[in-house]
Amino acid sequence: MPFDFAPLFPATLPPPAVRWTGAPKYNFVGGNNDPDEIPLDGLIAAAQSVMSREGRTLATYGLNSGPQGYRPLREFLAHKLNRDAGMGCTADDILIVSGSLQALDLVNSALLSRGDTVIVEKDNYQGSLNRFTKLGVAAVGVPLDKGGMRMDALEAALKDLKARGVTPKFIYTIPTVQNPTATVLDESRRARLLALADEYGVPIVEDDCYADLVWSGQRPPALHAMSNAGNVIHVGSFSKSIAPALRVGFIVAPWQVMSRMLSLKTDAGSGALEQMVLAEYCKPLFATHVPALRKGLRKKVETLMEALNEQFGTAAEFDDPKGGIFLWVKLPDNVDSLKLYQAALKEGVAINPGPEWSTDKAHSQSRIRICFASPSHQEIRDGIAMLAEVCRREFGVPARSANVTKAGP
Repeated sequence: MPFDFAPLFPATLPPPAVRWTGAPKYNFVGGNNDPDEIPLDGLIAAAQSVMSREGRTLATYGLNSGPQGYRPLREFLAHKLNRDAGMGCTADDILIVSGSLQALDLVNSALLSRGDTVIVEKDNYQGSLNRFTKLGVAAVGVPLDKGGMRMDALEAALKDLKARGVTPKFIYTIPTVQNPTATVLDESRRARLLALADEYGVPIVEDDCYADLVWSGQRPPALHAMSNAGNVIHVGSFSKSIAPALRVGFIVAPWQVMSRMLSLKTDAGSGALEQMVLAEYCKPLFATHVPALRKGLRKKVETLMEALNEQFGTAAEFDDPKGGIFLWVKLPDNVDSLKLYQAALKEGVAINPGPEWSTDKAHSQSRIRICFASPSHQEIRDGIAMLAEVCRREFGVPARSANVTKAGP
């Protein structure tokens, strides 16, 4: 008999993971990117170049750059963030981490305790919402419109919390290509957000992981850049601009916070090879790679919107996204997206059900998040056709194929 570990597991452990059996045929979940847009040749050349020149620094934890990460990568980021987002940070203000999820874990560990409250956009990143729940932190959701988080609703939430004697630990926001709605907060709303944060004495955690994927290439200045109070912690990643499997993210924070996060980051440093290759590749080539990536992603979302209009007609409501890799879709109220997810998965179609991406389960019950970056154009068309077939079978929506015209009398 094999040894039984079950009695040794603490009661606080999450449920066991399900063994992976392969990706679904039509995979519209996760933050995966377009495999055809990975700059493979450039990364291979960068790896060869930097390893030939600096490979022996792998013998030292931190690559002789200290605990904040490979210095050439931090220097590239400081230049890029100043150029693109208006941020006046230096390499010493940046901490390299193992993807933005580690960044969020470090921020949460440094600032949050069980019973605390944070303010978030009502529709939000599942990874953040799950972390708040696990920590026993209350997440107060603020509604969004086509312009992102509504400032009138944010002010109302702050007033209500203050009246109840609650000071939120921070406002967590994804202001540039929000996940899952793909909205972009304009500069006037950013200024109002910062003013409210100052007025109520609440810092901001700015998750900027999708900011490179604004279709126009012109993003508003980062909240971090606009803040005069120094109360914004900025989180970013290379997962969406280069490749998610690299697991390289970063934090820009005041030293008062950075020093605490460094004491919590006990992994002896994030992956060295990834940092070295990224620094070598990005300095000469990042600025030309990203526009090509955006162009390819824009074509894919156009294919997705066309497929939804063809297969669902008016039964699928969505806004043309301003960038990113996701489409947030509203189906008729009788559609339970959790049940649709389960039924579709049996047919090889994976989608994200809305309740997993919102603080308001009723509001998001008939919503789904679709990642369009990874599937091919044909897979998008075929997968949405299959999704429509499953939705019709389970919920009667759409009532018939949306692309079939009614015969005349």
